[in-house]
Amino acid sequence: MAHTTCVFLVLGLVCAHGLTELHELHNAARSKLIDEINAVPGILWKAGRNPRFEGHPVGAAKTLCGVKKESHEKLQALRNNGTVQVLKADSTVVPSSFDSEKHFSMCAKVIGDIRDQSNCGCCWAFGAASAASDRLCIATNGTIQVALSAQETCFCAESDGCDGGDLYTPWEYIQSSGLATGGQYQNSGPFGKDGLCSDFSLPHCHHHGPQGNDPYPAENQPGCPSVSRSPKCPTKCDAESKAPYSNFKRDRYSFSGNIISPDSERAIQQTIMKYGPVEAAFTVYGDFENYVSGVYHQTSSEVLGGHAIRIVGWGVESGTKYWKVANSWNPYWGEDGYFRIKRGTNECGIEDDVTANSGADWNGPGI
Repeated sequence: MAHTTCVFLVLGLVCAHGLTELHELHNAARSKLIDEINAVPGILWKAGRNPRFEGHPVGAAKTLCGVKKESHEKLQALRNNGTVQVLKADSTVVPSSFDSEKHFSMCAKVIGDIRDQSNCGCCWAFGAASAASDRLCIATNGTIQVALSAQETCFCAESDGCDGGDLYTPWEYIQSSGLATGGQYQNSGPFGKDGLCSDFSLPHCHHHGPQGNDPYPAENQPGCPSVSRSPKCPTKCDAESKAPYSNFKRDRYSFSGNIISPDSERAIQQTIMKYGPVEAAFTVYGDFENYVSGVYHQTSSEVLGGHAIRIVGWGVESGTKYWKVANSWNPYWGEDGYFRIKRGTNECGIEDDVTANSGADWNGPGI
């Protein structure tokens, strides 16, 4: 028994040593890329060692880029046949800067909720559930302040769940089936004490490297396992849910208007000003996971995939126009969970595929 134990200990030490060497190689490659990015003439953003991807190979964000390749073509076809309403700009004056959380201050708790999609390609569900939560709150002038469930969106609206989705399906699901409330993993986040119906069941994740202020376990390590199979579609509320959010069939919010897709920078701005944040998708390149701060623009040619996010506002920095974007990689990534990206130039296609509901036509408890 003692001999066997020693063998396992030695093997464990060898494996740990090999893993350390592998991490060091990944970090060296990433450091080289970071230096190359920061040396690009005229770059408007800063690359650095991001705790979210520290110790992982360049391109590790690929598994989180859950917008399917056919999403763009599907949305364009639905716009062309009238299923999705194409929203055009009108004469409404657009200011040079706008922040939804500040403008709609009665809904700051909802809009400022930066979620975490865990080790799961569920960005398409998070973008929709978060933007819908924002719009529901704004439409009710802050009387309905809840997080709508990314758990239900991801695992009920689309059969592939963590393996990806598109930007139309989650909005169609909310419109036709309604969506239960649900916050972050294990009652974390700003709605932790509210006892919402169906919280996200996959844990917060930190990628290998220095923890810093990031308290989450490393991806693919104990506490943050690889998702081999998506959780089942929930049919009842969590055991920890509380009234009035504890009845899955009653705790549902939907909208009766159209699913919309703005066709220009100005149209995107106008719908955000009037009704709140929108969901959008963009092409993620290999440099993006090293983003730390500033106004992002592409410097890499390596495509990792499509990623869905939430546009919450815009502004101008040193003459460069940008979108303010909420990501779903927890608040320890980027600029406290946000990033900024060039606006008006369709950087990485971010202005091509934007979705939301048409306005204030929400249905559900308390409305």
